[in-house]
Amino acid sequence: MSVRLACLLLCCRILAAADRTNVATLPGLDGALPSRLETGYVRRRPSVILPPYVTVDEEHGAELFYYFVESEGDPGTDPVLLWLNGGNRCSVLSALFFEIGPVKLVIEPYNGGLPRLRYHPYSWTKVTSIIFVDSPVGAGFSFSRDPGGYNVGDVSSTLQLVKFVNKWFVEHPEFLANPLYVGGESYAGKLVPFLVQKISEDTEAGVKPVPNLKGYLVGNPSTGESIDHDTVVPYAHGVGIISDQLYELSPSCMHFDRRNQDDIGELRERGLCQSQERNLRSSNEQLIGEVWGAHILYKNCIDASPKPDDATAGRKILKEEIVVQNRLPPRPAMDCQTYPNYLSYFWANSNITRETLRIKKGTVDEWVRCDDDGLLPYSGDLGSINKRLFIQLNYYFSFMYSGDHDSIVPFLGTQAWVRSLNYPILDDWRAWHTDGQSAGFTVTYANSLTFATIKGGGHTAPEYQPERCLAMFGRWISEKPL
Repeated sequence: MSVRLACLLLCCRILAAADRTNVATLPGLDGALPSRLETGYVRRRPSVILPPYVTVDEEHGAELFYYFVESEGDPGTDPVLLWLNGGNRCSVLSALFFEIGPVKLVIEPYNGGLPRLRYHPYSWTKVTSIIFVDSPVGAGFSFSRDPGGYNVGDVSSTLQLVKFVNKWFVEHPEFLANPLYVGGESYAGKLVPFLVQKISEDTEAGVKPVPNLKGYLVGNPSTGESIDHDTVVPYAHGVGIISDQLYELSPSCMHFDRRNQDDIGELRERGLCQSQERNLRSSNEQLIGEVWGAHILYKNCIDASPKPDDATAGRKILKEEIVVQNRLPPRPAMDCQTYPNYLSYFWANSNITRETLRIKKGTVDEWVRCDDDGLLPYSGDLGSINKRLFIQLNYYFSFMYSGDHDSIVPFLGTQAWVRSLNYPILDDWRAWHTDGQSAGFTVTYANSLTFATIKGGGHTAPEYQPERCLAMFGRWISEKPL
């Protein structure tokens, strides 16, 4: 290596390191984080030596915000996991706080101050480093300087993530040799394989740097196919929400049956299902609406309007800590699963938090967990997971898992979608265990594909069964059988 090249590489590392924000502790957390946290935007300062890597969308000035949490084990050799969130532009802070990150919100009555955090003992950072990315643009703290940059969809946002991955590894060359995995849940389920394909194509084309891509995983994934919702009624019937009588009255096109999908498609095309579906849909929806969709055993919480004490707390925060408060979420009961969502609004919109995370001023006036109001445009132009693409990626390890108490994307549909790939079975359906008890059920196929259920898991399985999910993920990413 020439002296000039060595100096150039050294300058690259120095300048890249200069743009990193290392966070030793987070606002509201008593004590230090268990491992290094880095936050920021993938952006290198312009210099006379390096090209000005600025954004993932140069035309509109869009930038993606990320949280990088190093492994609590050996970050030098442990895998790196790139994690995407599902939902309507939902911030990846949901995954970090509620699912697989090293901290959680303390559940206690909100008093107008900064919500407290606690250590999460079942974080996936026990076995891997994780890059949590706010994607697409407009989710969380990701932003666009030009409003046109918010007009994205499945394809364009995935291509921006490809740029993100490339630029992140340019700035973090020390992790290039670590095994790289891509993961996500819910709606991200159909984006993850497409992203893996695009990263793989860049690798084959010789685009530098080359990450050590090994595989991908999706939890309670949306496939984008009708099978996701076709299995809701059969699932609800199977768990006793819909009666035998009502289920038997439902037309065949509302029944999920692997043996007659072609017949059902023909009935739908001929319009013979429409009148029958209309007559029974409202009854089924009313019954299914009696349970919490994300986990049928949890309290069914209806968001309520803010109480008087919320307004008082809001005024205090507005004056002392938060800049704006236009989309204050309703306050659910404290024993609701959604109460931490409410607390996260005040934590993320605190000026103390923003200063700690180094959020760029003037970019995101108000953080919201999800764009539930649909204020920003988004196109679902990818349609569904392309089975041919999925099969083409068979040289990577792949993992699909489902919480078995999820009625939003029931495991019945995901399991059937996996079976439709017609992969040979290597290890047939069996229980997998933690502490000597069944923690779910699993099947392993050829082409390095594993499917598993998590007993007691919901739509975001790690949120409801963190200990079991950590055991499951740790075994899979170590290439061990569940």
